[in-house]
Amino acid sequence: MPKLRLTTHREFIFNNEVVSKFELYNSLFLTLPFYKVKATGTLLPLFFKSCEEGVANGQKPAQIIEEFFSKFTSYSDQKDIIDLLFRFIQYIERQVVLFDAVEDASFAKLNTAEEQNTLAFILNKNADNKPMLSKIEKVVDDLSLRLVLTAHPTQFYPGSVLAIITDLTAAIKSNDLTTMNLLLQQLGKTPFFNKKSPTPVDEALNLAWFLENTFYFAAANIQEGIDQNLDEYGLETNKILQLGFWPGGDRDGNPNIHVETTLEVSKMLRQILFRCYYRDFRNLRKRVTFRGVEENIAYLQEVLYKNAFDETGELSDISDELRTHLNSIKNTVLEEHDGLFVDLVNDLIRKVDLYGCYFASLDIRQDSRVLRKVHQYCRANKPISSLYPEDYDSLSEVEKLAHISFKEASVVYATGADALTLDTINVIKEIKGIQQRNGENACHRFIISNCQQASDILQLIELFLWNGWATDELTIDFVPLFETVNDLKEAAGIMDTLYKNPFYKKHLASRGNKQDIMLGYSDSTKDGGYLMANWSIFNGKTSLTAISAKHNIKLAFFDGRGGPPARGGGKTHRFYASMGKEIANNNMQLTVQGQTISSQYGSVESAEFNIEQLINAGITSGLKEKHNVLLDPENKMLLDEMAEISYKAFVDLREHPLFVKYLDQLSPLKLLSQANISSRPVKRNGGGEMKLEDLRAISFVTAWSMLKQNVPGFYGMGTALQSQEKAGNWDKVVKVYQTSEYLKTIVDNCMMSMSKSDFTITAHLASDKVFGVFWTQLHNEFELTKAMLLKLSGQATLMANYPLDKKSIATRERIILPLVLIQHFALEKLLQAEQDTDDRVALEKLAVRTVFGIVNAGRNLA
Repeated sequence: MPKLRLTTHREFIFNNEVVSKFELYNSLFLTLPFYKVKATGTLLPLFFKSCEEGVANGQKPAQIIEEFFSKFTSYSDQKDIIDLLFRFIQYIERQVVLFDAVEDASFAKLNTAEEQNTLAFILNKNADNKPMLSKIEKVVDDLSLRLVLTAHPTQFYPGSVLAIITDLTAAIKSNDLTTMNLLLQQLGKTPFFNKKSPTPVDEALNLAWFLENTFYFAAANIQEGIDQNLDEYGLETNKILQLGFWPGGDRDGNPNIHVETTLEVSKMLRQILFRCYYRDFRNLRKRVTFRGVEENIAYLQEVLYKNAFDETGELSDISDELRTHLNSIKNTVLEEHDGLFVDLVNDLIRKVDLYGCYFASLDIRQDSRVLRKVHQYCRANKPISSLYPEDYDSLSEVEKLAHISFKEASVVYATGADALTLDTINVIKEIKGIQQRNGENACHRFIISNCQQASDILQLIELFLWNGWATDELTIDFVPLFETVNDLKEAAGIMDTLYKNPFYKKHLASRGNKQDIMLGYSDSTKDGGYLMANWSIFNGKTSLTAISAKHNIKLAFFDGRGGPPARGGGKTHRFYASMGKEIANNNMQLTVQGQTISSQYGSVESAEFNIEQLINAGITSGLKEKHNVLLDPENKMLLDEMAEISYKAFVDLREHPLFVKYLDQLSPLKLLSQANISSRPVKRNGGGEMKLEDLRAISFVTAWSMLKQNVPGFYGMGTALQSQEKAGNWDKVVKVYQTSEYLKTIVDNCMMSMSKSDFTITAHLASDKVFGVFWTQLHNEFELTKAMLLKLSGQATLMANYPLDKKSIATRERIILPLVLIQHFALEKLLQAEQDTDDRVALEKLAVRTVFGIVNAGRNLA
């Protein structure tokens, strides 16, 4: 029987520092000089109460809202009703911002790293153990962490609101009520949505805010700590942290990205970086005013200013020159001026080492199906046409590989090409220029999405050799992305074929025998469900590690993680800490997107904490190198069986005739394009009918989160666990759970998804003539999964082991409950045929506006 748990000190702090302060500061909204703000603020608590009581009584959203207006207002006209609901939405959106700021202000008090996992603690513990110190040095030397910022549309705060949150957080920390009041007034007048969709360059500029204001400082501070810790014990240091960037380079399914976009973003990243350098240099120049540094100071003044503010003239990678002059200043300060202010010089040197002239590496990504068409187009032109048979595309994979010759050529394009083909050819040509201007690391990876065969990668290499690149200067890393359950099963065989290919083997040798492989969590979950996706990736990593080791290749997994557990998010650092020696884990790479960027990396303080968590996970995993118990034959067989049962349950659900219709009619899925939050379309087939295969994983997960059902984050888990109980294997399952940190992490993140679900909101659907049976099927699996997970973990409630996260989620879910009901009310009304055009437009806008607050409150969506 689960034990009762006492309130911890941190929970006490959360109640006092977050919940109480939020309730106190929330009253400030009533004093703001806005349109009918007092009437809105006075009615909102009554509306909250009506929503909670109505949901508890199983009422439909429309019934709850209509009864509220009948009981507490004199409004009867639909336009007046919608007007007040819009004002409720605006009010609640700002309550979410306030809660974010209050919670962020308490970050340091609520979050403490596990001391025993920090580098400083590990070094101190082993100070007299030379063999262990050598091992630590090697682990750190092999370790790297690449955080890649993506523009995937899971963040609905515009840059102006993010800036307000930052300032509001600072005001709350210092209890500055005057500034808070002014900022809340600013918040009230600041739009939360875009009138038109952002361009890819807009997205890049928005994300560059985090590079400039948080990562630039946090990464350098962390690197400084690593350097100092290792230096104290006479150990060599290593540049661990790298930054990556997708906006402007990720063209997979985004017709709005062109080669001009890529070039503009690469120049923008460089210029913003040099503005950061120049800002630091001004502080350095103000303090280092000694004899002997004048010429170096003058050089840096001119060069940094020009690169930061003068957009004319030729650009080149000058990072070596910057280091030379900074090191000259450092030596003069140390030798002639007692090392005065040398820390300022060291800090700038460290940043130049980290960011060079590029800030973050711009990845290029395109779908394999597009790249195959480009290869086909090039083959139709001279001189390539003479190298391939006309029926090449219909050949088997083995026959294709026999024809790929890797001959350098200059293609004469005599025939016209479509926009996607031209963009691919042009971006291949322009990568060379980006490397010359910003340095090789500025743009050195080409990611092939939906990679299904070795020829997908080898044909891309040929495209480079036919479009301006020579074999001996191919400074590009080709990164396959395996996304579906089936692709993950075939991945090791594909890489084995590549590693055996003489040309590719030689190319890898020129790149240090390093291979990056990207794994997609989002599409694998959409394809196979939560458990099968995670288990397929685990098995994929195991087999890919083994085949890479066989060929003496240093492997780095690039995890395409989203914010929610259903897309690979959740307690990410625990995944990395739980890897065994059978999975390559010393080069951690992951995408960071949407609310994950703002919630985990929105301030220098939170960015440092979360980056350190990942680095600590890599170090502890590298030092332990334990065997992963999930790979023991009996345990693996158990998980294989559970994953298959879960997979079948999810596929049966996905193939249900009502599956797409349920999302289409009851969620705002088809309205998401009106939110204007992304340059990418919601689905791949443009204006065609809604098909599951065309639906993006982000939109898919978002739709379920709007319903407060989060099906991709749990469905099939309960069925899989129950099957083992019925088969008499329950004790085995419990034992595996207790000994496997990886399985515990999967279970904990599943609980997080479920904690953000609330089937009582849609309980009225149980009696719906069309969707009643389907809703009941979803609800039954939810309740079964909940019961089985609690029994497995021994917890009394979901997320009982994470009380602060649980309380934060519960508070946020309560704040946005009215938004969920308003959305469902609007969608319900839209299904009624009698709505006139004006009313339909107003209701659509109402439904779309609710999405912003719901997503922002979720922080990692679902």
